[in-house]
Amino acid sequence: MHRFFAPTLDPGDETVDLPRDEAEHLTRVLRLGVGDTVSVFDGRGHEFHARVVHAARRDARLQLLSRVDAARESTVHLTLAQAVLKGERMDDVVRDAVMLGVAAIQPLVTKRAEATVASLLRGARVDRWRRVALASAKQCHRAVLPEIRTPLTLETWLGEPLPAIRLMFAEPGAADDVEPLTRLRGQVVPPEAVLLVGPEGGWDPAEVAMARAAGVRVVSLGGRTLRADAVPIAALSVLEFLWDQSC
Repeated sequence: MHRFFAPTLDPGDETVDLPRDEAEHLTRVLRLGVGDTVSVFDGRGHEFHARVVHAARRDARLQLLSRVDAARESTVHLTLAQAVLKGERMDDVVRDAVMLGVAAIQPLVTKRAEATVASLLRGARVDRWRRVALASAKQCHRAVLPEIRTPLTLETWLGEPLPAIRLMFAEPGAADDVEPLTRLRGQVVPPEAVLLVGPEGGWDPAEVAMARAAGVRVVSLGGRTLRADAVPIAALSVLEFLWDQSC
């Protein structure tokens, strides 16, 4: 069943109007029309089966029929603070992180990233990442749409209030006293946590020191050096296994 995103959906209403881009996808791409049954979610955890009751070129209205049990969300509220990667690699990280259950993604500009906050805000990459996140949420049947936050520099982000559990993933040999991630095994499961993952080329030593001074724990996934776009996927998978009490 095709799924559509309607941020204005109110579970108490009988109908909901789709945003213009979603309506165009329904009518012009999928060529659905009045009487067709679809699924609609609001990005906040509510999802319904619905029937198309109006379909024009750029408008579509759905009648809510019955509530749907959406995919279960992760036990721990995980934020991925990801250094901006080159080209489509960042798209791939956003897509896969959403499928693996992150609650939010914070793009970070670091010393070795080939972007600035200003260039990201001027360009269309943030909007693209939000579209990628929505497509991924649709595909994996999440009814919660993770937030793609406004890019920040690492220094600015570290100055903001952060969860108690903050983990910076470093490649082997990048810093002294790096903890193996296995140390988290058996510890109290936190309500929320942040994962910091670096760019191609890894973290600058000054960034590691700055993070440690802000209370961030520097951890490792083991003795192998992984690609920058593979680290967040491996890290999220391990933490979901360690912390998700329903696994």
